[in-house]
Order: sequence, then C-alpha cells, then structure tokens
Amino acid sequence: MSIFSDNIRVLRARKNISQQKLADDLNITRSRYVKYEDGTSEPPIDLLIRMSQYFHLSIDVLVSVDVRKYAPEKMMKVADNRILLPVAVNADGDNKIEIIPEKTFMGYLSGYASPEYIESLQTLSLPFLRNGKYRAFPAKGDSMPPYKDGTYIVGRFVEHLSDLKTGKTYVFITTDGIVYKRFQFHEGEAVCVQSDNRFYEPYQIPLSDIYEIWEFACSISTTEYEAEEFAEQNIREMFMELKRELREMKGGEKG
Repeated sequence: MSIFSDNIRVLRARKNISQQKLADDLNITRSRYVKYEDGTSEPPIDLLIRMSQYFHLSIDVLVSVDVRKYAPEKMMKVADNRILLPVAVNADGDNKIEIIPEKTFMGYLSGYASPEYIESLQTLSLPFLRNGKYRAFPAKGDSMPPYKDGTYIVGRFVEHLSDLKTGKTYVFITTDGIVYKRFQFHEGEAVCVQSDNRFYEPYQIPLSDIYEIWEFACSISTTEYEAEEFAEQNIREMFMELKRELREMKGGEKG
C-alpha cells in the first residue's frame, strides 16, 4: 500500500461513493481503478491530474500527505489547490498561530507544504484573531520600518489574489525567500510591491514565484526601540525627500 492508494480510498469513502461511480466519473473502468486503490498500479500523469481536480486537492497532497490525519472541516484548501492547511484550535476554540522561528526562517520554503513540519512548530493563540488561518513570521532587515529584527508579523492567509488590497502590507512566500512588503497593484502575471523604506525601489514579483500570501493582522515586538533609532529614521526620510526633489528638478530641466 502507498499513501496515494490509502488517500483515494479515504477520499472516496468521504464522498460516500462506490468504486464503480468514481471510475465512471474518471472515465476509466472499475478494474483499472481498483488497481490504483489496491496499490498494485500507479496512474499516469493525465489521470493523476484528473483525480487531483476531482478531489480538489493538489497532486503533492494526494501522493505525500496522509489525509486521514485531517478532518475535512479542519482543512483549508488554498489557491490553485497547491497545498492544504490544517486549521488547529486550542481548548477555548481560538486558532493556534504557528510561529516560524528566525533560526529556521528559510527552512519554511521547503517545509510550508508539509503538515508534519507545520505541526512541529510552536504555537500561540490570540483571542482577537478568530476568523481565518494565521501564522507568525520574523521580520528581517530595514525595508519595513518600524518593524525591525526581533519583530514577528502575524499574517492572515490570503486565499485569492483578488483579496489583495492596494496599500496594505503582506508577507509574500516566494521562490526567492520570504518578504514583507506593501502591495501596490496586480498587473498581468505579476504583482508590484513597495518597501516603506524609500531607499528601496518598488519591484514586481511574478505570480509563478509566489507560494503563499499572508495579510498583516498584527505585530509582536520582542525588542524595544532606542530614542536614537527614531532620529536616524528621521534623517533617512529627510535624505530621501531631498533625493526625490532633486529627481523632480532634473526631470523639469529635461522638459
């Protein structure tokens, strides 16, 4: 037996349909389907895709995640059916918020689709965050003041690209890493994002490079600011304002 054969048996049982019914829906014979459920044969890629669409789960979930561990009502299906997110709650019914530790920050890129990895993370619950799925990510760098190293951004999972709001901030999980940026607009096959620190130019993230998006819900700071840091921030803002004015002046001279 394999995870895949066990999964399709469990999923078929949850739908309360017969092997013949499922075989008919997939446009194959019952005897052929039985081989997949018994684990004596593996489906070709085109049939695997049809099964994925039929059960509304990604192929990687079908072949690598034991769906018996997750009740349907505790699963959150996400955009393009790429992965599933088990939604766990504490004794009071509040969502458990998984905390991505700074030391394994980049490891999330390979573990985000693994329920076993997510279940190994420490969690917290915030009673004012109830509807949706939340996760906490450590802030890195100086691109999004006042959030400095030592701050955790708690994000609410974004299920659809159309839910992005101009001017709001999001944690983007991409092939190049994890970034916290302000969303500008969606154009074609990319989204444009901007850092609040104007030292950094806006840039585009191809949609094909995005795994997940989490909308800012709240922040948790583990270090306090020194008064001098605010003074330094004011100086940087003054410098950037001068830089913008010089750029506008040069543009006017060309005209």
